[in-house]
Amino acid sequence: MPPRFFHADDIHIGQIVELEITTAHHAARVLRIKTGDPVILFNGQGGEFSAHIESIRKATTTVFIDQFNAVERESPLTIELAQTICVNEKMDLIIQKSVELGVTSIQPISTTRSVVRLSEDRAKKRLQHWQRVIISACEQCGRNFIPPIAPLISLTDWISRKKNKTSDHLSIMLSATGKESLKNLPRPLSETHFTLVVGPEGGLTSEEEMILQQANFQPIRIGKRILRTETAALATIAAMQILWGDF
Repeated sequence: MPPRFFHADDIHIGQIVELEITTAHHAARVLRIKTGDPVILFNGQGGEFSAHIESIRKATTTVFIDQFNAVERESPLTIELAQTICVNEKMDLIIQKSVELGVTSIQPISTTRSVVRLSEDRAKKRLQHWQRVIISACEQCGRNFIPPIAPLISLTDWISRKKNKTSDHLSIMLSATGKESLKNLPRPLSETHFTLVVGPEGGLTSEEEMILQQANFQPIRIGKRILRTETAALATIAAMQILWGDF
């Protein structure tokens, strides 16, 4: 597959598009793309555009749009991941790999045992960074829709804002004391929306687990071993895709 690049603006057949500076640098200096080489552009609105490099100059790189391809690589599952924030490298890994695995949206949350504490200014900067991680993951894995990531919020505030769930919504929380596994849950409807809550390294507190259960979250345990938070999130999403998705 030719290299894929995200372009935030509208794209039309026959258009000459100037790549954003960092994208152009990556294409020319890292990937060593030459004039005439095929590339793919997408703007997150669905589908992708076959194109080729029109010109490479010191300050700009332009791309000529050849045709539109209405191809999608989305999972049939709608999965919202509510992930407790962790140290930078681990959080980046969770976001990157969950996008590759097909997660639909991401909600960073803070919990009682969260190791990382962010000021409002730092939280805004991290959100911008996470958005770039998501775009890069979509470029790599072939997704043409960009999963949204919401601003950081506390678990209790997030739960208080959640609307009443309907019969087509399955809410799951990972818990070391959970008695059920994913494979023992009733097979969900094809239109089911999943919400998955993953706690920090030290786990959710008993009070947090109680709040979630009162909000109709099902405690689930993944295997007999205690998993790190980044392992737990990705293993669970992969298992969901195997059981009900497109794996």
